[in-house]
This record gives sequence, C-alpha cells and structure tokens, in this order.
Amino acid sequence: MLIDSHCHLDYFTEAERPAVLARAAEAGVAEMVTIGTTLAQSRTLPAMAASQQNLWCTVGVHPHHASEAPMPTPGEVAELTHHPRVIGIGESGLDYFYDRAPRDVQQENFRVHIRAARLAGLPLAIHARDADNDIANILQDERDNGGDFMFLLHCFSSSRELAERAVAMGGYVSFSGILTFPKSSELRDIARDIPADRLLVETDAPYLAPVPFRGKRNEPAYVAHTAKVLAEVRHLETKAVADVTTGNFRRLFRKAA
Repeated sequence: MLIDSHCHLDYFTEAERPAVLARAAEAGVAEMVTIGTTLAQSRTLPAMAASQQNLWCTVGVHPHHASEAPMPTPGEVAELTHHPRVIGIGESGLDYFYDRAPRDVQQENFRVHIRAARLAGLPLAIHARDADNDIANILQDERDNGGDFMFLLHCFSSSRELAERAVAMGGYVSFSGILTFPKSSELRDIARDIPADRLLVETDAPYLAPVPFRGKRNEPAYVAHTAKVLAEVRHLETKAVADVTTGNFRRLFRKAA
C-alpha cells in the first residue's frame, strides 16, 4: 500500500471528497495526511480526519500566511495536537519565491513551529522554496540550541546540499509529482541517492499533478505515479518503494503507527 504523506483535502468540496477518497483506495493509497495552513483552518481538520478511518492531519501556519494573524506561541500550536488524529505540525517553513510574508516574520514563524514540534514530540512538515541556506541554518541552530526534533522536507524540489544536510540532521525527504516532470532529471538523481530509510511520497494535492496528469487537479490517487518513477530511478519494484515509504511514514509519524 501507499500513503500520501501530504495533501490538502479541505481544498476539495465536501461533495467531492467521497469520490476522491474512493479513487485513492482503488489506486492502493491506504492513508492520507491533510495539512494545516492557518490556525483557523487547522482547527477544522481534526473533525475531518476523524470522519475517515484512513485520514490523518497536521496543524500549523504556512509561510504564506505567517503575517496574516498574530504569531502563535509554540505552546498554542502544540496544544492543537492533542486530538488523536493530529499526527504532525505544519506545514511551516520559508518561501522566498513568493515572499507573501516578510522574511523575518517567516523565520520567526518557522522557529515557532520547530519548537512546537519539539514540545509535542511530533514531526514538522517543512515547506522550502528558494530558501535552502536559511532553512538548513535555522534547523541546525534550533537543533544545536534547543535539542532534537523530527522533521520532513515536503514536496522536495531543492538542492542536493539541503537534502544532504537535512538527512544528516535526522530529517526525511518527501517527493511529489515534480519528480515525474521531464525537466526534473537533477531531482531524480537526488531521489536516487537519498538513503532508503528517509524517503516518503506525497501529492500536495490539489497541486502539482504528476505525469500523465500534469496540468490537471491533483488528488491522492496520483501518488502511485510518483512512487512508480521513484521505483524506476532506484531500480526497484513499485511494491518495494510502497513498502519502504510506508515503513518510513510509520517511523516518522509515530502517532499513526
């Protein structure tokens, strides 16, 4: 079986979701994690997750939204993880491509979520775009000065250096439909070389649909296409990739084990 470790199911309407979930099951996607992007939205996700046996969620503030509301404390974010279907923090991180929030605010928000992950004992899903050095340096600084925490670089499309630094700090790396794009040869090389015990797969649905659905709305069922390409670049059977990534998911998201 496969697990879609990062999607946004609340971006589908309530009427659409049953068919989306049914197609995921048909494709062998047994579980999904729907992701928090604001605190207000995060508070709605546990009920959605609880309505489906195979659905989990995270809570947090995306860097795009970091300046839209008062900055939460680590404790306020961690408090939202008490629900049994909340298995992680995030997504949080840095996005210097769109810069929808000032960079210093994004950095403060990122540190809040790292500290919340440490408080809750749950992994942090990290959004990283055009901010590799600051992502790695903040992760290292927080680890050196506050202690270890679990984290995942979601929808990875960054540099080999960031991947290697993250793995060296105990992090995991998740690949999305970007892995299947024709121009992603360098990314496929990175995916080939990441240690097997640090790999996950995801859709980031409804964004970034893989080939052959590129340009269409993405959904959890399509994670199978990313897993197929990951298997090809690592010279494995698709089932082996499914087994490895599912095992890694259980080890990282221990609350979902």
